[in-house]
Amino acid sequence: MKARIPAMALTMNDVDRFEASRPRLEAIAYRLLGSASEAEDAVQETYLRWQAADTGRIEVPEAWLTKVLTNLCLNQLTSARARRETYVGQWLPEPLLAGDPMLGPADTAEQRESVSYAVLVLLERLSPNERAVYVLREAFDYPHREIAEILDISEAASQQIFHRARKHVAEGKVRTEIDEAAARRVIDEFLAAATSGRTEPLVRLLTEDAVSIGDGGGKVPARAKGFEGALAVARFMRGLFKPSKAKRALVGGSPEVFAATANGDPALVAVVDGRVIGVMCLEITPEGIAAFRNQVNPDKLERANRRWAAGDHGEPLTSM
Repeated sequence: MKARIPAMALTMNDVDRFEASRPRLEAIAYRLLGSASEAEDAVQETYLRWQAADTGRIEVPEAWLTKVLTNLCLNQLTSARARRETYVGQWLPEPLLAGDPMLGPADTAEQRESVSYAVLVLLERLSPNERAVYVLREAFDYPHREIAEILDISEAASQQIFHRARKHVAEGKVRTEIDEAAARRVIDEFLAAATSGRTEPLVRLLTEDAVSIGDGGGKVPARAKGFEGALAVARFMRGLFKPSKAKRALVGGSPEVFAATANGDPALVAVVDGRVIGVMCLEITPEGIAAFRNQVNPDKLERANRRWAAGDHGEPLTSM
């Protein structure tokens, strides 16, 4: 995606127009790729294309930039599918902590849901075109006429793809929105149960078909196959939150656990000496906690680390 494109001199107005679009472009790219670092690369490549273009002939810069970015992401998604077949262990998206501008618009329930960790996981099942149409329509409210122009398809095809993609997402487990106070209560109850040393309190907090998935990317130990079922997940969580010298040696210290929000979901952030070593996103339903998705691949925690270092997080809830 690092094509060599002859650069042209941009006016300050051209640069300003691109920078005004950057937050929206990054938010689109993140939803399409599930990776903040890849989204940044795609936006930078879009800038290079903008720099090489005859901007004076571009009537609607926003539409032009969106088309270029989306097609770059589609190419990336196609190659990503092949790479993920050889990925070590489970592949999970890169989590973004609360307030990260790459999360994009959050004015409607649809926009908030489109960037939730649970939905980003579901989007991995869609074809690149389905993912693009879903993101542009659901999260950014692009009309099908514009989506058709971006993807070089008919308006009718855009509508059909969107309905198909939306159906696939709806068939998965999509989170239930809960307020911050309720989310914190769930976090507190979960931690109390997880650190009790007993399995039964944990089982009561989980749905019968609860799952736990970890992404270590081959760089941090993580089980290749997730845990399934309330009892299996509860036993794993009981062991995970049990302090031990072996764990401390593995991560270079005693992890402190903080309550946080990632992708709009309640989350736990594990930190050692100010460094984020894991972000666990909880999928909460009226029936209980349905999923734990734990990102521990250090390559996918760089942006979370930058944001964590710049914020104030209060006291940890517990240490491991």
